[in-house]
Amino acid sequence: MIKNIIIAGVGGQGILTIASIIDLAAMHNGLYVKQAEVHGMSQRGGEVQSHLRISNQEIYSDLIPMGKADLILSVEPMEALRYLPYLSETGTIVTATEAFKNISNYPDEAELVKSIEQSAKTLFVNAHNLAVEVGNPKSYNIVMLGAAAPFIGIDAQQIEWAIGQLFGAKGEEVVTLNVAAFHKGLALAKEFIK
Repeated sequence: MIKNIIIAGVGGQGILTIASIIDLAAMHNGLYVKQAEVHGMSQRGGEVQSHLRISNQEIYSDLIPMGKADLILSVEPMEALRYLPYLSETGTIVTATEAFKNISNYPDEAELVKSIEQSAKTLFVNAHNLAVEVGNPKSYNIVMLGAAAPFIGIDAQQIEWAIGQLFGAKGEEVVTLNVAAFHKGLALAKEFIK
């Protein structure tokens, strides 16, 4: 088993938090994990991405070759489009619908969605609204993690455990809100898979 995942978004959207949760869950299950990330522009709203590779056998490279990603998990739609060359022919895109317009020439949103939709099997997630429904707009990224969970290759309960581990120091209420956000995204993904 090997899963190649690209997690993409804009600085401040919690990309590295998503990667940390998946890393914890994978290692807790005795899997090998390699991760490479770019996160130097977070103060300016620049791109942040992480290559995440999970396997039951040793992995020698932390970078995902072009055309080999099983999943693009994007917390911003334009970033999903940016990483399409990495997606395998059978890969899936899970992307938020909310645009983070940090450039003056941001593409037309309808055209952006159309381009993504025509490129691969895509689950679009209105993550902000789902996070608001659970009472924590900051859990936007955890909603996205839940929506991507069925495509990661790790049992959802193990990912939920990792959420508890990562947020445990912040108190039970924070853990509960994030677990609820995770389940909102997971429920959407289960509907998509049917």
